[in-house]
Amino acid sequence: MKPLNFLLVGVGGQGILTASDILAELGLRAGYDVKKSEVHGMSQRGGAVSSHVRFGPRVYSPLIAQGAVDYLLSFELLEAARWATFMHPEGTVLVSTQRLPPIAVTSGGAHYPEPEEVRQELAGRVRQVFLVDAPQAAQGLGNPRVANTVLLGALSALLPFPLTQWEETVRERVPARFVELNLQALRAGQELVGTR
Repeated sequence: MKPLNFLLVGVGGQGILTASDILAELGLRAGYDVKKSEVHGMSQRGGAVSSHVRFGPRVYSPLIAQGAVDYLLSFELLEAARWATFMHPEGTVLVSTQRLPPIAVTSGGAHYPEPEEVRQELAGRVRQVFLVDAPQAAQGLGNPRVANTVLLGALSALLPFPLTQWEETVRERVPARFVELNLQALRAGQELVGTR
């Protein structure tokens, strides 16, 4: 098996680093060699955040080459289009419908694309694209901050790891008082993409 390459992208405050920690821990629990790298520069001010997670029998580098990403998890709509060149043609993109327009858009200088525009752009590059209404699912659970776990739940429906492994990992990586909420978010995300 070649390493699985995951790229998680979005903006500061969306829980991307927590999500990448959960994903990396899942790989370790499954017995794989795991490497992870992250960039979060101005994340506290809403800047871009990205995290590379790779796991397989043997992984030599945490960084994923352009054109080699198997799974792109975009926690913000426009970030999916920005990172599209990193995708392998047989890859899968999961895009949250969350919209956080950058200053160039909010000041009236640029067009922010609609979800369907982003989906069409990505569909020409990869095998599968899923638009995931993670914000609405999280809101339905009473806490918009678990949208990151909803997106992970959507990913879990596409990978060959049992739900119990995901749940154990969430229990380990999330503060105790938020565990049950995050488990609900994980299941909600699975339902958005299709359960096994």
